[in-house]
Amino acid sequence: MFKTYERLYIGTEQDCRYGDNEWAIVHACKSPCHQREVGYRGNLPSTHPNYLVLERENDLVLNIIDPPRPLFMPKLFLDFLSFSEKHWSKGKTLLIHCNLGESRAPSLALLFMAKRLHRISDSSFEEAKSEFTKIFPGYTPGSGIQVYLREHWNEF
Repeated sequence: MFKTYERLYIGTEQDCRYGDNEWAIVHACKSPCHQREVGYRGNLPSTHPNYLVLERENDLVLNIIDPPRPLFMPKLFLDFLSFSEKHWSKGKTLLIHCNLGESRAPSLALLFMAKRLHRISDSSFEEAKSEFTKIFPGYTPGSGIQVYLREHWNEF
């Protein structure tokens, strides 16, 4: 687990745990977290009510993969920002984890730090990435998430 700012951590699948009164957890991985929590194997029909997001009290479970081409939907990122902001304002520590802790989780942390906490530049994805990489040198975002965030940056 890597502390990026005050109560904001990035983790890997090994850091996966459930949220509680002190911690809010964002599980940014389809497998195993989203599949386990929603209860499916393989793929989920896009008509399922928890297709993109399942929120349970102190946990947000995202159906997010790291494709080379951007296949993301704005709702996923907006729900993430809303969940994170809500729990942050309650004084909770926020852990965002994905499988390896290199692309999805740090990209979400970068987005939160720029767009809600205003701890790094929010003028463009490239500026935010440049500042964030100084904080988290292990940031190696996939090409799909980089393209998506670059193209949709002002929507957040």
